[in-house]
Amino acid sequence: MTIYQAAGNVCTASALNTKKHQTTNSVDSEVIYLPNTDCVIKSQASLSAFTSYRVGGAADLYVAPRNLEALQASLKYAKERNLKVTTLGAGSNLLVSDEGISGLVIATRHLRFSNFDPQTGQLTVAAGESIPSLAWAAAELGWQGLEWAVGIPGTAGGAVVMNAGAHNNCIADMLVSVQVLSPDGTLETLTRDQLGYSYRTSLLQGGESPSERRCQRIVTQATLQLAPGADPAKVVAITREHKKHRLNTQPYNFPSCGSVFRNPKPYSAGWLIEQTGLKGYQIGGAQVAQLHANFIVNRGGAKASDIFCLIRHIQHQVQERWSINLEPEVKMLGEFQGACG
Repeated sequence: MTIYQAAGNVCTASALNTKKHQTTNSVDSEVIYLPNTDCVIKSQASLSAFTSYRVGGAADLYVAPRNLEALQASLKYAKERNLKVTTLGAGSNLLVSDEGISGLVIATRHLRFSNFDPQTGQLTVAAGESIPSLAWAAAELGWQGLEWAVGIPGTAGGAVVMNAGAHNNCIADMLVSVQVLSPDGTLETLTRDQLGYSYRTSLLQGGESPSERRCQRIVTQATLQLAPGADPAKVVAITREHKKHRLNTQPYNFPSCGSVFRNPKPYSAGWLIEQTGLKGYQIGGAQVAQLHANFIVNRGGAKASDIFCLIRHIQHQVQERWSINLEPEVKMLGEFQGACG
């Protein structure tokens, strides 16, 4: 299945070339035009605008391909130069270091495509599709199965990688297959059983070691099994209730990444943090949310180091009080060594 190009201004070049321009802080940055594609690679691109925390430094190199061919060309560019590749979706479940990210950052948010097949009840979506938008679209068609996902602030690709979930549901429960792109540019289709799913994680998350980075695969599209044929009005009503519940119980008035920690069963991370007396605790511009203690919000002017140090403080305090190690759900990218002094 083809990932179709999203609407937007594009630049086409027939040969690889570069141009320099002045950024707002007067630092020379480079624009690299990939051959036979409609996308460019930018150097020293600020990532704060591409993360829900609104913090983070610059990417050495940044590209946002709008189709599969441009994505493959971006990977080829990185491979030829032995560059580390970091994949960025909606930026809703990560914390980017103030120091930025080395290598090439590939944003998949512009890979857009969705297809509802009424004969099979399957929804096939490209990696950059918004999960809340898909939940609403399914509800309006009378398709059941995604009502719980209306408050998940991310993309389909990110949801597949991290096994996003809510209200006792998760992506692994409905995933049929996922198409991934390997570092060598080849496409492969994997089934749910091949992804090693568990609570908020999968084998697609990989790791930071050189060998794991060499095996890193990028999600390009996924197929989900839903249940068509219900009354659209009823599915929309249920979806609306899920959205209302999220708005009433989670902070949306300040930038955040969503839930910061995985729930250490049988406890919830939010309850442990609240019982430790950390609601409202603040480091710099980062604060433990008053509405939900498993959220850290950017109250304004926060740095990535503020958020990182608050995460570490919460972990230390909960360990001291409960002898429980809270494991971050948020993915941290870049260098944080020495961030807390």
